[in-house]
Amino acid sequence: MALYLITSNHEPEKCLDALEEMLAKGTDTLDKFVFGCKEGDHTGYAVVAAENRSTALSLLPQFLKETACVSRVYRFTPADMRTFHAKAA
Repeated sequence: MALYLITSNHEPEKCLDALEEMLAKGTDTLDKFVFGCKEGDHTGYAVVAAENRSTALSLLPQFLKETACVSRVYRFTPADMRTFHAKAA
């Protein structure tokens, strides 16, 4: 499994549609996301473990998939950081 950062914007008038469609996929899907809507940032954010980008994207309502940003992300350990510094030297 890989980690993916999902960022999905929606228009204020589509806010309820986005939330309802995510809830229709199950509360476990809705629970993966945090939203900035109450602050005027109509964006859903999530870091999810998925087999691939397509699987991560499947968490979103159909109408948001085209504009969503799904990026593979990585966690770094202190050992990774030492390796990066050694290679840069």
